[in-house]
Amino acid sequence: MNMRFWLKQSTAIFALLMTMQLTAFAKSLPEFTELVEEASPAVVNISTLQLPKRNRMNRYYFPDDDIPDIFQEFFGRPHPQRPESGGKPRPQSLGSGFIISEDGYILTNNHVVKGADQIVVRLSDRRELEAELVGSDKRSDLALLKIKAKNLPTVKLGSTDNLKPGQWVAAIGSPFGFDYSVTAGIISAINRSLPSENYVPFIQTDVAINPGNSGGPLFDMDGKVIGVNSQIFTRSGGFMGLSFAIPIDVVMNVVSQLKDKGYVSRGWLGVYIQDVNKDLAESFGLDKPHGALVAEVMPKGPADEAGFKPGDIITQFGGREIDVSADLPHAVGQTPVGKKVAVDVVRQGEKIILDVTIGELPDEKNRTRASSKTPKSNDRLGLQVEELTDEQKRKYEVNNGVFVTGVMVGPASSVGIRRGDIITDLHNQPINSVNDFKQVVAKLPANRSISMRLVRNGRPGYITFKLTE
Repeated sequence: MNMRFWLKQSTAIFALLMTMQLTAFAKSLPEFTELVEEASPAVVNISTLQLPKRNRMNRYYFPDDDIPDIFQEFFGRPHPQRPESGGKPRPQSLGSGFIISEDGYILTNNHVVKGADQIVVRLSDRRELEAELVGSDKRSDLALLKIKAKNLPTVKLGSTDNLKPGQWVAAIGSPFGFDYSVTAGIISAINRSLPSENYVPFIQTDVAINPGNSGGPLFDMDGKVIGVNSQIFTRSGGFMGLSFAIPIDVVMNVVSQLKDKGYVSRGWLGVYIQDVNKDLAESFGLDKPHGALVAEVMPKGPADEAGFKPGDIITQFGGREIDVSADLPHAVGQTPVGKKVAVDVVRQGEKIILDVTIGELPDEKNRTRASSKTPKSNDRLGLQVEELTDEQKRKYEVNNGVFVTGVMVGPASSVGIRRGDIITDLHNQPINSVNDFKQVVAKLPANRSISMRLVRNGRPGYITFKLTE
């Protein structure tokens, strides 16, 4: 009897302890209900309308009811699948947004409203109001709207200064048209650069974002907006665990400029850069890979005027550490145009400081860049090179280098050097002639990383290789 009694008691105690642990675990999980109740009224649904192009067949008018359906496409109302055939505007896109001021300023993505003739905002109280496009910025994918209304609910704005991977976050939006859907997750990474845009330090999360969430807010656990949901990585068209939000600090800088002048200006240094890997770090005399390697300095740009040179490694910009090359565009883009900034640079193993006055980032179509081609042989690398002519220098906008005319079996072919490449620097030394090239090659060290600067198809860059002699 005593044994059974103690067994029952032990089982009851174990069950009680497990219940207490599960209760404590449940209480430790984040609770989003208050956040959603408070923030949802300031989230809006956005749809756009595009006026159809008039079709010549529509110059005749017939009442819709008098025309058989088969002829409606040609003589009456437009075919539902042919908005270009004339008639009333039809919805073209669906997205989200949020109210940032009581008098009706609303934020969303540029791609949500791009090309719209009419923008309709649906509020949480089901009112539908036409919005004016105050301004948009393609590079950051942001648009500022204005509706005529007063005493509107607004979101609370946060900051991205203290964000860390692992923090809980939540999104509210209209995925697939399902209004006020709430999803949650954690911050996966910060300061993330994307191939489509390297001037925005995106917040990466695992919050479920789908078509219709674009332009909606990303909240921290204090119910403050820390970003605008903008992009997802997907191979299926739907959510796959990676979503990206524009940091609110970047957003509000864009908003301020759109309000003040209707467009956005960004800082510009005038260099093309690449990451510093282990081999490049060794070839440039760095203790470890870090910084942004300058592959090209644009003529007459801010960096050119400040004395930057290809091969410089930027390790600090205005006191901000540049750990990877993606850090530099983020820092430069947020610097006011005309501001003078001290930049820490490693040049041929020595640390120097260059003062540069930041310029304004030009449009893509107005940017200039170098191109590629041009020089006799060296058996050690397996290359044949020729001198650059003055015409080639003008054509390809290079000041020095030798032109690769042949690639044989050897170290050069193993790292992918091609005919038509221009070698401008080798082992941290500028190459001005075939004779320079031969002399530098003859003195190249064995069994250590050697850097070479190439210009190929208009794009400069550094590669590394080793001689195993």
